[in-house]
Amino acid sequence: MRHVSAFEFFFSFYGLLLGFSIAELVSGFARMIHERQNVRFGWLTPLLALFLAIDMITFWNQAWTIFRFAPYNMFLLTVGLVVAGVFYMSATLVFPRSVTPGASLDEHFWRHRRLVLLGVLAANWIVATLFLANGAISGELAQLNLPLVFWLGLTLFTLACLVAALAPWRGVVAAALVVLLVYQGNNIARAGWTLAEAGGWRMLQQATPDTTQ
Repeated sequence: MRHVSAFEFFFSFYGLLLGFSIAELVSGFARMIHERQNVRFGWLTPLLALFLAIDMITFWNQAWTIFRFAPYNMFLLTVGLVVAGVFYMSATLVFPRSVTPGASLDEHFWRHRRLVLLGVLAANWIVATLFLANGAISGELAQLNLPLVFWLGLTLFTLACLVAALAPWRGVVAAALVVLLVYQGNNIARAGWTLAEAGGWRMLQQATPDTTQ
């Protein structure tokens, strides 16, 4: 009988909460599509929703990278609850719960952007701090020899989130969100290129001989 690994047990909890966050974000967008005759969309809320969706995908990927070999531990479950809980709260704030005729999503954005963006930034820094601290304790941080692009990316992400959350000017906020999406898009493109360079993956496996007869 196969035993469940520590990562599988951890991710059954962490992944479930992240999944709720993604479902909340998608259902909020679907709700706005249903109410499209009564809503003025604008650009800010769709940009924020896309940024948040991609960032949650990034956390799904980071869970595999950072926690794959972690032991079962109450502290890690608590960190997972905090991080995923912040994402869920942020996801519930991106779109309004109810819509009145003529409602503007841009107005909703300006009311809630700080909670959403500062929450996302806090979640990212919690995981980044855990990653760097654990790497320093285990001695693996020196082996990783993190490239300059890692530190530049973390700095760019942090500054762009702060600008989008705190700047009072619409154009500056929109530009910061675009910068965040370009940063994320570059990471996705690099991952896709790595996959292509590896020759993709096998979809047709040789059939296993039937030994039951």
